[in-house]
Amino acid sequence: MAGRVVLIEDEANIAEAIRFLLSREGWQVDVHADGSSALSVIKAAEPDLVILDLMLPGKSGMEIIREIREVEALSHLPVLMLTARGQLKDREMAERAGVTRFMTKPFSNTEVLTAVRDLNAQARQAQASSVRDAG
Repeated sequence: MAGRVVLIEDEANIAEAIRFLLSREGWQVDVHADGSSALSVIKAAEPDLVILDLMLPGKSGMEIIREIREVEALSHLPVLMLTARGQLKDREMAERAGVTRFMTKPFSNTEVLTAVRDLNAQARQAQASSVRDAG
């Protein structure tokens, strides 16, 4: 079952391609291009998943992921980070900051769809098990 995605990406052609691709799959996609207001957009949207570019105007994706992880209600939110910088040190830094999955540009439509489906399934599974544990 598809849900809501917040896509924080400042390259319009990439943002539109991902929005179109996910919309066809039934996702509701909120696109935002500015890093400085990304956290408030994410909080307001209450998404099932965030797709976050590393290099953004206003605030970097790395700063945003750290902010997301500091908010209790968002601490388990799946975050897919996109970047043109695919060096190992960037990947390791992103994972330490709390990124769920890391994807290097350029990527294929299939890669994006697979990542979104996997992250959504993992999040639903974790949510179901925490409900079972609480009950």
